[in-house]
Amino acid sequence: MKLFVFDVDGTLVDSQNLIVEAQGRAFASLGMAAPSRERALSVVGLSLIEAFDALTDGKGPSDRLAQAYKDAWTELRALPGFHDPLYPGAQELLSELAACEDCLLGIATGKSRAGVDRLLERHGWQGYFDTIQTADDAPSKPAPDMFLRALRETGVSPRNACMIGDTTFDMAMAHAVGAHAIGVGWGYHRHEKLTKAGAARIVPDFFALRAALREFGPSPAHA
Repeated sequence: MKLFVFDVDGTLVDSQNLIVEAQGRAFASLGMAAPSRERALSVVGLSLIEAFDALTDGKGPSDRLAQAYKDAWTELRALPGFHDPLYPGAQELLSELAACEDCLLGIATGKSRAGVDRLLERHGWQGYFDTIQTADDAPSKPAPDMFLRALRETGVSPRNACMIGDTTFDMAMAHAVGAHAIGVGWGYHRHEKLTKAGAARIVPDFFALRAALREFGPSPAHA
């Protein structure tokens, strides 16, 4: 069995505009200047407390900013124009992999469990994933805990597991446990940083990702 673990924001879901907006509202609610867009996106993948620790250089108040961010996201989600679309090809690839008898799927994300549950319901992904790790379950990436939990829950060895993500945190997490790592070229961290953090390769789109996963493990076409 092969285990393919996916990050969410910046990998499956194009949520960058909403993340930047929610961060901006969080900082504004506390009378603080928001970070630049580039810096705001640089922390995507971390859990909220760690993200705001990084954005404030450890000076906080990270807990209040995290709560303000959650409040802002709730407000944004209620707007009629709310939209955090999937990247082109994401739905098709996940459907193929979920039908593959020799593949197991996982999620490892800085999102909350509630946020992931909403995502699964919205896209009809219930039953797709054999293991789901969120910010509510384990320490933030790049700590290896999420991936280790995923391995324990599926019984897959690190050499048969692959992390797919867009940030250095994803790559470093997989590298720490001896798993394979593939960086996606459409996310929030630069290619050279992904490679330095342990990405074995970087793919430009979901078509190329499908080919890379076929090379690593069984093809979805064998389902």
